[in-house]
Amino acid sequence: MDIRRLEVFCKVVEFKSFTRAAESLALSQPTVSEHIHTLEKALGEKMIDRLGREALPTPAGRIFYQYALAILRMREEAVQALRQFKGELAGNLALGASTIPGTYLLPRLIGSFKALHPAIQITLRISDSAEVAEEVAEGAVEAGLIGTRWTDKRLLLEEVFSDELILVAHPEHPWAKRGAIKPDELAQEPFILRERGSGTRSVMERILEEHGFDRRQLAPVAEMGSTEAVRQGVKAKIGVSILSRHAVEDDLAHGTIAAIEIAGVRFSRPFYLARRKSREPSPLCAAFLEYLRRSPEAGQGKTEPTRP
Repeated sequence: MDIRRLEVFCKVVEFKSFTRAAESLALSQPTVSEHIHTLEKALGEKMIDRLGREALPTPAGRIFYQYALAILRMREEAVQALRQFKGELAGNLALGASTIPGTYLLPRLIGSFKALHPAIQITLRISDSAEVAEEVAEGAVEAGLIGTRWTDKRLLLEEVFSDELILVAHPEHPWAKRGAIKPDELAQEPFILRERGSGTRSVMERILEEHGFDRRQLAPVAEMGSTEAVRQGVKAKIGVSILSRHAVEDDLAHGTIAAIEIAGVRFSRPFYLARRKSREPSPLCAAFLEYLRRSPEAGQGKTEPTRP
């Protein structure tokens, strides 16, 4: 079976699009379509359903996708192992990350690691914690950094970084002059939420409830799908929110956003390195994860499988 066709098939499944798969592989769309047609003919099964602009795997395609990923992974690991045997570190590594580590932590670490090993290629997919955890569990990425503890028996979690969430508002908001509020004052104040599945939102709701504040008392004025959107919403006076300090450091320094203390409440959380429990890391992945653990930002984490 042609390895290239497996790679094309996996890209179509991942992007849900023939056009985007073609762009990522530097191929024409007709060439991608021909690869899929030839694969379907060889297997005697329809692998992809073309539903308008979206391309989705059929039930047979979903089964085959897992095996195709495994074959491509084994090829990459074989090449990496041989290069490592020769004293080189090269190859491709796919990582996932939730918004905060993916935007504010990993890019610098990936850049400095690549400077040491120019022959490597690292792809970073940024999504919410729920999607990243699922991608790691399904094998679409080899490892991921997420902002909430995910209960999935397929995953192995390790604490590697720490983060602090803070209540933020526009500098002209009445709370900004006070500097601190009581938890119950959050009730009915226009509040900008992150989307469901966001690690920031999950941690915020959990910690508030641990301090006796019912999250249903919040008065959401908007629900936004990215930290940047929430940040801009706060600056536009849409409402207050709770965000990672990493995300608003520049705003705090320039006075375009104000931090407000919630008396008696501290929003601290770890970032977790997620790996598939039954998957041995490739040589490149193992080297990068060790580099990550030794970075100045990393804390002392404990590796353990998640429990339901």
